[in-house]
Amino acid sequence: MFYFCLKLINFKIQHLKIVILAAGIGSRLGNPFPKPLTLLKDGESIMEKQLKNITKYFDINDVTIVVGFKKDLIMERFPEVNYVYNPFFDTTNTSKSLLQALKKHRGKSILWFNGDVVFDENLLSVLLNDIQENNSFISVNTSSVADEEVKYTLKNNYVNELSKEVKNGLGEAVGINFISSKDLDIFISQLEKCNANDYFEKGLETAISEDNLKLKVIDISKYNCIEVDFEEDLKNANKIV
Repeated sequence: MFYFCLKLINFKIQHLKIVILAAGIGSRLGNPFPKPLTLLKDGESIMEKQLKNITKYFDINDVTIVVGFKKDLIMERFPEVNYVYNPFFDTTNTSKSLLQALKKHRGKSILWFNGDVVFDENLLSVLLNDIQENNSFISVNTSSVADEEVKYTLKNNYVNELSKEVKNGLGEAVGINFISSKDLDIFISQLEKCNANDYFEKGLETAISEDNLKLKVIDISKYNCIEVDFEEDLKNANKIV
């Protein structure tokens, strides 16, 4: 019965594509290899665990990974997915890596993940309704608001501000987001205008202010979800594995 339900979900959201951002050098963790290949204490890499969780809900053939730094290490490890290469991975940020993938999937809806996020597989079940309803959203943790994280504020129940510089943020964005097919062209246009060193959140924020993008927040605070930037993050991720 469970297998049937997953197949039914796939049928209803057949225009959905999954993107994982994995082009960066990840220098803060200090690995000589792409950060998504970092091993967790159970022997699986961050990306291996991501793909295992994602494919419990979605089709592996709909997954695209954006690669850059030492791309062959990722491509050889996960040959079953699609790839987009950002040749400027060392001089651009996530706005341009995501842009590369979105331009390949015009007319689709996109669920995307930062490639360094370790999360509970059950978290994805909370997102399914809004994915099926084609509502653009960001996933957030309202139990933590750290200075170095991407934070948000609301206006009329939709995102108003979204950046690391937000004051009095209501929570943190966790690196799992969705843009509907009806909003995709607007988002692409704003990402194209972003500076090379901008995060993709800049494109969302300007789409909100200039194009009236309606971006919901989905609170996933009750689920484990950690973005691994530093050694301390990796220790915390290993606690939940």
